[in-house]
Amino acid sequence: MTKPLGVILAGGKATRMGGGDKGLLPLGGGTLLDQVIDRMSPQVEAIALNANGDASRFASWGLPVLPDSIEGFAGPLAGVLAGLDWAAELGASQVVTAAADTPFFPHDLVARLEKAASAQNVTLALAATRDPDRGAMWQPTFGLWPVDLRDDLRAALSDGLRKVVLWTEKHNAARAVFDPDPFDPFFNVNTPEDLAHARSLQEITP
Repeated sequence: MTKPLGVILAGGKATRMGGGDKGLLPLGGGTLLDQVIDRMSPQVEAIALNANGDASRFASWGLPVLPDSIEGFAGPLAGVLAGLDWAAELGASQVVTAAADTPFFPHDLVARLEKAASAQNVTLALAATRDPDRGAMWQPTFGLWPVDLRDDLRAALSDGLRKVVLWTEKHNAARAVFDPDPFDPFFNVNTPEDLAHARSLQEITP
């Protein structure tokens, strides 16, 4: 495979949106999930969706739906692990993840993650946003993940680890830093107000 596999993380509880799947919220004549798929598709070899519960609600997209293999709500790392296990079955060496509620992430996300990893001679990289006051801020649901670390990740999750950056720092993750101009490309929809803002951002988003 010349490109990594893509995994869209849709396992959040969406409590601030009243529950349900944020990816199914309407945006731009489709849904948030449609926007994410459109951005990810050119950058990866194939896409799967990490989600729990009844997979049939995503049937119209025709994507593999990967449930968490870790019991309980274990957060985004559990979705990463599901993606890595899927990739291993297909003989792939890497996956790239994106969140289902972040419709404007960069068109060059994968290229920039790969460049950052190569520059630091590592196989793991995360996205970050440049903040003028706080420096580079991690975007931990957007990463390039090597399949050969999946057993290490499984063990960490089984031991109770939940914070993404605690695990990625252990493995010297590279950082691909993106500028928030004209707005943070990793803006995500958590509330009804965010959804309204996303609709206004579509007018200035390539």
